[in-house]
Amino acid sequence: MQNKPLPSGQRKAKGGKVIPALCNVVGTLIILSVIVTCLPTVVPRLIGWEVYNIVSGSMAPEIPVGSLICVKPVQADTVKEGDVIAFQSEDSVIAHRVTKNKVVEGKFTTKGDANEKEDMNDVPYHALIGEVSFHCPFLGDLLWIYTSTAGKVYAICFAACGAMFNILAGRLRERAR
Repeated sequence: MQNKPLPSGQRKAKGGKVIPALCNVVGTLIILSVIVTCLPTVVPRLIGWEVYNIVSGSMAPEIPVGSLICVKPVQADTVKEGDVIAFQSEDSVIAHRVTKNKVVEGKFTTKGDANEKEDMNDVPYHALIGEVSFHCPFLGDLLWIYTSTAGKVYAICFAACGAMFNILAGRLRERAR
């Protein structure tokens, strides 16, 4: 292959393939990191489950603070003693273990694993969100970030930076030709 002479005043760019490739890799890794970190908050919702962040230590050490819990809908009368349920209590969602399912009364008696006594108030069936299927430590904090307005803005900006790196790689390749 022969080297063609360049027009007057132009010279061959150094790193004509390395820098675009590096920009492309960095951009792709940034976009993939945004997608992968969103998956724990999106996938459970696609199958009809809810996800919540644990903000208190009432279920520690079983479910530590900052955990993400996935809650699947269940019929209240099928909940057994020992199951961990999520329920609505005023303005918050609580996850506690069922100590008694009072089917006739339509209520649960619950207790946090770290608490000494059962909860003062029984949980009516209508407040039940579902059963905690599993939990992932530390991912609850990620959920909090992605559900806040600032977190959404950061995720979009970070993904846009990845896209810009990919666009830059394409432009650098065009320029090198």
